[in-house]
Parts: sequence; C-alpha cells; structure tokens
Amino acid sequence: MVFKELWQKLWLLFAVIWMVVAALQAGTILAFSGEPAKALQPALYGVAVPAAAYLLGWLWSRWRRGKMSGK
Repeated sequence: MVFKELWQKLWLLFAVIWMVVAALQAGTILAFSGEPAKALQPALYGVAVPAAAYLLGWLWSRWRRGKMSGK
C-alpha cells in the first residue's frame, strides 16, 4: 500500500498512535483488573476509530477530487 496524499500519511501517524494507546489501555485493564471483558471496548475502539477516520478521509478526498474536476 502506497500512501500518496498528505491525509493518508497523517492518518497513518494518527492510526499508529491511536492503536498503541488503545493497546496500552487494554493491556493495563487486563493486567490490573479482575474483569477482562472491560478490555474489549478499548480494543474495539483501537480498530474502529482509525478505520472510520480513513473512511472519512477517503470520502472527503473523493468529494474534493470530484469538485475540482467539475471546474
């Protein structure tokens, strides 16, 4: 996968930071809590938020490209 546009490079940076923080949070919950089910929510957010951000960036990019080609 080649990231060509600036938003893709920034998304990659955001996604890596977001996933590391979510993994640390889930790991901390697993290590110090008696309830491992509580770690599921940060793990799901760790995957879902970057995916949603990429989808929004992709839609915005396509919308901008369509707008620019119409002029």
